[in-house]
Amino acid sequence: MFTGAMVALVTPFQQGKVDFRTLDELIDFQLENGIDAIVPVGTTGESPTLSHEEHKKVIERVIRAVRGKVPVIAGAGSNSTAEAIELTEFSKKIGADATLQVDPYYNKPTQEGFYQHFKAIAQEVDLPIVLYDVPGRCGAGMTPDTVVRLAELENIVAIKDATGKMDHVSEIATRCDLTILSGDDSLTLPIASVGGKGVISVVANIVPADVKAMTDLILQGDLVSARQWHNKLFCLCRSLLSLATNPIPIKAAMQILELGPEELRLPMMPLEESKKAILEEVLKDYGLLE
Repeated sequence: MFTGAMVALVTPFQQGKVDFRTLDELIDFQLENGIDAIVPVGTTGESPTLSHEEHKKVIERVIRAVRGKVPVIAGAGSNSTAEAIELTEFSKKIGADATLQVDPYYNKPTQEGFYQHFKAIAQEVDLPIVLYDVPGRCGAGMTPDTVVRLAELENIVAIKDATGKMDHVSEIATRCDLTILSGDDSLTLPIASVGGKGVISVVANIVPADVKAMTDLILQGDLVSARQWHNKLFCLCRSLLSLATNPIPIKAAMQILELGPEELRLPMMPLEESKKAILEEVLKDYGLLE
């Protein structure tokens, strides 16, 4: 269920409010282009600046719009275990297929703290969990030992790895049977070479069919052909990561391509005009602009 091309969906805003009409259009765009799963209200979905009510409404709207066509992996993580449990219970109640659970951020738990946090969620709510290990965002991350312990829990089924460390990924792959998903678009193929089964992708917001073409080849075991897609996508992926903090560049790209509004919420700011010029050249080089 949790392999292939999965989009880390942006949350569109208009005049400070969630733009649900555009959200529906973005979901239709993803479904029309064959995406394998939709992941709302993660980092790319600006979950830190959504109220709890908005967070729940976005999850509910996505599930309703998807209509069971592909799995919905709802962002339900928090640095408060009780809050993560509440969001996970809500996600199950309204029909999510799984939840994405990020490393508890800011409070920098010990490895035992990571383990007990995720274990509590897994034991409290019977719903598949995709762990999200992203130490660069959270100030701390899990060791392979902790991930392997968590893999023993029945409903922890996958991990989105955004550590950027191939040895780390390799150790997890050799020591447990969690499905490993890339959390960095530019590392999807390298991670696949050591056992990865797909990506939760930012760039899929604008080129879902291309990301899926690459992951389909990965799942077929044809890494040589997949490398052609990796080479095509690489510059686009790196630009969307290097120009500014995600999701600033992807929202700028979506506005340029008339897919959705650029609007973000503070403390996130729009992409600088000088960098937009660079982004437009990247989009032209890729073939997305005339």
